[in-house]
Amino acid sequence: MENHVVIMAGGIGSRFWPMSTPEYPKQFIDVLGCGRSLIQMTAERFRPVCPVENIWVVTSAQYVDIVKTQLPDIPDSNILAEPAARNTAPCIAYATWKIQSRCKDANIVVTPSDALVMDVDEYRRVITKALEFTSASDSIVTIGIRPSRPETGYGYICCSSECAGDPEIVKVDTFREKPDVETAKNYLAAGNYLWNAGVFVWNARTIEAELREHVPAIASVMDEIATAFGGPMEKAALQRLFPMCEKISIDYAVMEHAKSVYTIPSEFGWSDLGSWGSLRQNAEKDEAGNASVGADIRMYDCRGCVVHTSSLRKVVLEGLSDYIIAEKNGALLICRLEDEQRIKDFNK
Repeated sequence: MENHVVIMAGGIGSRFWPMSTPEYPKQFIDVLGCGRSLIQMTAERFRPVCPVENIWVVTSAQYVDIVKTQLPDIPDSNILAEPAARNTAPCIAYATWKIQSRCKDANIVVTPSDALVMDVDEYRRVITKALEFTSASDSIVTIGIRPSRPETGYGYICCSSECAGDPEIVKVDTFREKPDVETAKNYLAAGNYLWNAGVFVWNARTIEAELREHVPAIASVMDEIATAFGGPMEKAALQRLFPMCEKISIDYAVMEHAKSVYTIPSEFGWSDLGSWGSLRQNAEKDEAGNASVGADIRMYDCRGCVVHTSSLRKVVLEGLSDYIIAEKNGALLICRLEDEQRIKDFNK
């Protein structure tokens, strides 16, 4: 059974403005100042898992050229351009039907393009274990992260005590939405709750069957688009039919209804890098807890700040505590970290 990887890269990263914009969102940016964008690091993590010709990127039509530039080894035919944003269920369905047109027995990993993984070797070990499991079963594996704090920004996976013959692979009881602080503390104390990383592993037959059962209208759209695969009318069929799909996440469409879902509780230094606060937590910091990415950034009597600049030659800050300072293309943001959830509203 061939391994394939689907990288979902259509988001706009609105909470990372002004670094991330709808024209050039965060998955294509060197967020950590390490010389590689988040999508480049994501693709690199899977190089030992499958050949590059089995790596697929689903993205917005406006980002196709960026993907081609940043991931030049991926075949152009593997870059799937969505003509409209329809959330993750149609995205995954489209990629699944395309993969099946080439390989009916594919084993598939689906991953976001913009997460951070610090321990890449452990990540690959977990993914390989999940692929081995799904290649021999009709089950789904969702990767769960052992929580290190009562985080309110992530969804949670509640694990049962049942395992799949391997003590590392445990049955999922339920999925839980992002909790309030007290509920998150209870989850942490219970010990059987994991952060939902949004990384899924399944074989193509399994996810096709689940989509047909739970969102048959989306499956029907994909069946019709598939009649044009490889022909001159494929792009026109996609543009006409794909926007007809319901706008729904794979969690709501499939994961909350599927009967045979397992997870592998994992620790590999994961973060979804969904906010400036998470960037500060994961970036290299000075002795005062400040994280900075940019050319010449000097901080005096500053604590707990995150600074990200792209075009300024020198930045000097004094006396700030727990602030975001971000600059790109003539736009400047100065915001308290505690108010970072308001950033997407500030730029409306």
